[in-house]
Amino acid sequence: MRTETENAARVVVIGAGMAGARLAARVPGVTVIGEEAHAPYNRVLLAEVLAGRYEPDVIALPPAETRRGVRVVRIDRAERQVLCDDGSATGYERLVLATGSNPVLPPLRGLGHTLPDGVHPFRTLDDCLALRAAVRPGVRAVVIGGGLLGVSAARALAECGAQVVLAQQGEHLMERQLDAEAARMLRGHLEALGVEVHTECRVRGLRCTDGAAPAVRAVELADGYELEAEITVLACGVRPRAGLAQAAGLEVRRGVVVDDELRTSDPYIHAVGDCAEHDGTVYGLAGAALEQADVLAEVLAGRPARYGGTRALTRLTLRSPSSAPGVAGAPAALDLAAFGDSRPLPGDDVIRLADATRGAYRTVVVRGDRLAGGVLFGDLAAVGTLARTWQDDDPLPADMPLLHLLTNDGGF
Repeated sequence: MRTETENAARVVVIGAGMAGARLAARVPGVTVIGEEAHAPYNRVLLAEVLAGRYEPDVIALPPAETRRGVRVVRIDRAERQVLCDDGSATGYERLVLATGSNPVLPPLRGLGHTLPDGVHPFRTLDDCLALRAAVRPGVRAVVIGGGLLGVSAARALAECGAQVVLAQQGEHLMERQLDAEAARMLRGHLEALGVEVHTECRVRGLRCTDGAAPAVRAVELADGYELEAEITVLACGVRPRAGLAQAAGLEVRRGVVVDDELRTSDPYIHAVGDCAEHDGTVYGLAGAALEQADVLAEVLAGRPARYGGTRALTRLTLRSPSSAPGVAGAPAALDLAAFGDSRPLPGDDVIRLADATRGAYRTVVVRGDRLAGGVLFGDLAAVGTLARTWQDDDPLPADMPLLHLLTNDGGF
């Protein structure tokens, strides 16, 4: 156990996730302290690892010097150092919190501080590998949560041959990104993969075996119905990991509050990624984490840079179990992209094209002379132009018929 204080590093980063790794790649001489034993990896691709399509080394990020398997337990702002669970202390000139987020564990009956056997969060590579080791053909799996993470987990489990039930409390799948029509098409594709989808379905608790090592046996719904389950996946959202910041006396609301230079209430401490709250928003998106890391790299280098928020595109690819490369006659993958707010407000224009035969669907919402958001399903030929126009917040050409937005070049 090291008890001496190490020499002060210019920049210390707590967290070796996507934001921390990106910053380390942009700023020379950064000291990164990471809790996980794994090298930094792309968490967006965890579902591909679960499905067996990728091995963990494939999703590894470019190597960065990282102290792995070390947890920071306290920030000493007066001495400008961080204290770790291995007894070491590292000084800093600038500290960056890239602590990410934790999966939300819902208040379910039968779910305590220790998860019963067979109950899995789905947030880290260790979560993913534990789940992959538990899955076998025919196993009964229930995924609780129908957001992007839950849909990805359900699809991957189905590809592994599990009998999957997806339980979503809301009216339709991926409510944050999709309108009702796109969600209906997504549901149809999941059901074609063998996933049983229940929406407006509230989970009340878990039924587990008795004894010192309880194991899940069923998921209990609010109406008294039980879903038999040997595996239960919790995909109920995430919550910023802000405990270190709060204990250090930094301003914390939902996340660690930062300004346009990603600076916290302490001028020597910054925060990026899932733990950061900028202008009242916690993004929880990989794209935002990377963009924040790039802005902070410029700030730390002494160059003018300001973060003005992120306009992120959500993309998801669903494959059927028979659509592996090289399989003759395999059906095409189903692609989905969503950006902005696809739920129109009074006065908005909505342009929609649907082709049930080809399973293609496109809709965009126009607010004034700007794109407010859109959803493309099955055919993403126009997504690049549309997403760039939305991300740049460019005005639409005044003489362009709105229907042209849904042509393959986005109308431009």
